[in-house]
Amino acid sequence: MPETPVLVVGGAGYIGSHTCLELSRRGFLPIVYDNLSNGHEEFVRWGPLEVGDIRDRARLGEVLAKYRPETVLHFAALIEVGQSVVEPMAFYENNVIGTLTLLSALMEAGVGTFVFSSTCATYGLPIALPMDEQHPQEPINPYGRTKWIIEQALKDLGLHAGFRSVILRYFNAAGADAEGRIGEWHKPETHAVPLAIEAALGQRAGFKVFGSDYETRDGTCLRDYIHVEDLADAHVRAVEYLLQGGCSDQFNLGTGTGTTVKELLGAIEAVSARSFPVEYVGRRDGDSPVLVANNDKARTVLGWTPSRDLGQIIQSAWHWHSRLNASG
Repeated sequence: MPETPVLVVGGAGYIGSHTCLELSRRGFLPIVYDNLSNGHEEFVRWGPLEVGDIRDRARLGEVLAKYRPETVLHFAALIEVGQSVVEPMAFYENNVIGTLTLLSALMEAGVGTFVFSSTCATYGLPIALPMDEQHPQEPINPYGRTKWIIEQALKDLGLHAGFRSVILRYFNAAGADAEGRIGEWHKPETHAVPLAIEAALGQRAGFKVFGSDYETRDGTCLRDYIHVEDLADAHVRAVEYLLQGGCSDQFNLGTGTGTTVKELLGAIEAVSARSFPVEYVGRRDGDSPVLVANNDKARTVLGWTPSRDLGQIIQSAWHWHSRLNASG
């Protein structure tokens, strides 16, 4: 049987490329649409690459007419929380205007389903833990707010235009492909796991911890780290759910287990067998003290269960970054 074409917007990036790998494994043809501003052409290995920006309506139309995808997964977003506080307009231009342009192009092309890469940052400060999908959404940074705005647009399109979508709210994605083919590679890097590994590899002077006076078990922020391969599996399940006629819905993607920054650093030192300098500084604007998922709904509706623990996350990430470092 021929592979089912799906458009993966931002598929040359970190989570998008891992999802393309999983889509390919499960009978889909991932067509990557990416402007390569944050993605990597060498990560596009399981289907064709079409270079373009989500704000380019004409280019989107060309690609949609060429491939006629059954559905679309959308990963193309600016994601750095700290940077969103410094440059909010850039996040609104890409994450809001760009996504609305994409949605308009899809509807014109007759594509009626959509998987949206959202975030736990739409919840803001926790009022109950672990957070389920009914937790109030009051984002505390522009990044989370731009994602929340698109979630509202998708809900309106579902109610009034028959456009079905699955919203996936990630907690903290980490780790890499088990075979080391693709991994987390941002320029500049802003995420905790790769930053600490780079410090362990001697690629940076040390690791900076933002805030040590939070009301957590050791004073540092607590996060729910989820393996990128588990995230990829959830995306393919979301695609299958929609193509089988599933209704619009939203799901948390996390393990339900929290890890503090100090605990994360200890795990990385254990896996790498290397110590590195750690500097404790003040809190960073836009950071929530605790983010931990209740993933019961994804388990029940999508049949999704995360299968990799923190040790496997760190081991796969260390393998990827060590190879990247060795290759120069």
